[in-house]
Amino acid sequence: MRIEHLSKSYAGSPVLADITLELAEGNVYALLGASGSGKTTLLHLLMGLIPPDGGTVSGVSGKHISAVFQEDRLFGFLTAAENIAAVRPGGSIRDKGLIDGLNKYLAEILPEESLNKKVAAYSGGMKRRVSIARCVLTQSDVLVMDEPFSGLDEETKGRTAAFIQKYRAGRTLIFSTHDSGDAALLQAEKIFL
Repeated sequence: MRIEHLSKSYAGSPVLADITLELAEGNVYALLGASGSGKTTLLHLLMGLIPPDGGTVSGVSGKHISAVFQEDRLFGFLTAAENIAAVRPGGSIRDKGLIDGLNKYLAEILPEESLNKKVAAYSGGMKRRVSIARCVLTQSDVLVMDEPFSGLDEETKGRTAAFIQKYRAGRTLIFSTHDSGDAALLQAEKIFL
């Protein structure tokens, strides 16, 4: 993936200016910077959700990207496993075998007693873990995560990072954070914005 001379402004205020990066396939990258430094904007540009003012992003065309957004974007009326099944190609929330299989993965990062509950009843940290699991357990070529560990305590963060590493399966991972400790948890190459 190559980013060349990428620029983006909002209401005339530059957020990203002349960014050039080479991201090797299969590596893990942490975008580090303070709030307002353009981390989320860069992720949205990579996913093609917003157009750049200038520059290009190449190497993502035809690739499937799964994402964790700043908001969890979950269906509150579904269970955690059903939220994942709903976005999987060919998946169905009525496929008991698929749901049971997904629950085995989810039990690694969620309390087992929560697995049959609707996500609306979950705490913020539990919803965050469902969003991460949905991203990781969905077939894709690239994983993009915006502040994935937001709202997680240190122990939960460590267990969730191990889950990501275990099931990333060699896919490229690009995530944003303001905490260099998060980069270390995922053994990421740091990119400072």
